[in-house]
Amino acid sequence: MALSTTLLTSAYLRGRCCRHKLLHPLLGPLLSDSTPKMYSSYRRPGSQPEKKTSWQKTHFSFKKGIDILKTQLGLLKKETKGFLIGPGGRPFDQYMLEQTQVLWEFRSQEDLNKWVVSSDVEIGGKSEVYLKLGRNNQAALLYGTLNTEVPRDGETKYSGYCSMRAKPLLGSFARKKYYDWSNFNSLYLRVRGDGRPWMVNIYTDPYFSHQKDDLYNYFMFTRGGPYWEEIKIPFSKFFLSSRGRVQDSQHPIWLDKISTLGFTIGDKVDGPFQLEIDFIGLLNDRAHTEEFAYETYEKNPQV
Repeated sequence: MALSTTLLTSAYLRGRCCRHKLLHPLLGPLLSDSTPKMYSSYRRPGSQPEKKTSWQKTHFSFKKGIDILKTQLGLLKKETKGFLIGPGGRPFDQYMLEQTQVLWEFRSQEDLNKWVVSSDVEIGGKSEVYLKLGRNNQAALLYGTLNTEVPRDGETKYSGYCSMRAKPLLGSFARKKYYDWSNFNSLYLRVRGDGRPWMVNIYTDPYFSHQKDDLYNYFMFTRGGPYWEEIKIPFSKFFLSSRGRVQDSQHPIWLDKISTLGFTIGDKVDGPFQLEIDFIGLLNDRAHTEEFAYETYEKNPQV
């Protein structure tokens, strides 16, 4: 009897604490603060956890909920029309013959709002990073100062990085959306740097929860000086890493499940940096026939 009571009590508490996870997708449009915190999941070593959950801090607003519901229904209508037209809202013949596509260009503050910047300040570091429009509003200027001083928290061993990342796509009712780059084979950028190396990061949709830290990387070397440079990086060159470590098991990018793209600097050199980005696009280079640049191994080889 005591065992039965214990099991029922634990099941009740478990259902109670997870109830908001079940109701959130249904009541999301009616809540005034329904957007999840996608960039603040890290908690510094030694810091106290929040006492209130996200569900307890949510305030219900009926008027604002109705306005959000109208907006989401409008987005759903627009998505349905685009789906009926063809892939990405374009006719099928245009989609198949497309050789280039501009994903992001920076001409206004609205274009910059599609990106977020972060640095080692999140783990107690002292690096600084900023993002603004360049001269004549013709490019994005990412600048700041890199500082490799390790925070004195007793746990952090490395520091000194700054990054810039595009916000993930969201469809109607906060549904996840992904970029489909399967029609292209190269990333194409027009940038102007100060001679420091950068890391280009591509995030894909993880199939399992333990793959949430997986991303694909490749290097981008800038020349420095007053001239712009156009950089083409084939997708076959990107390698898989997780939490800063290159993985033994490598495989090509899933180009139909791209979540977002970003840039990171962490060359262990203290001092100022800057990177100007004119546009970021895709290219279908017919002369590039390489499928994957790295060795792959069979997990269960046949004897």
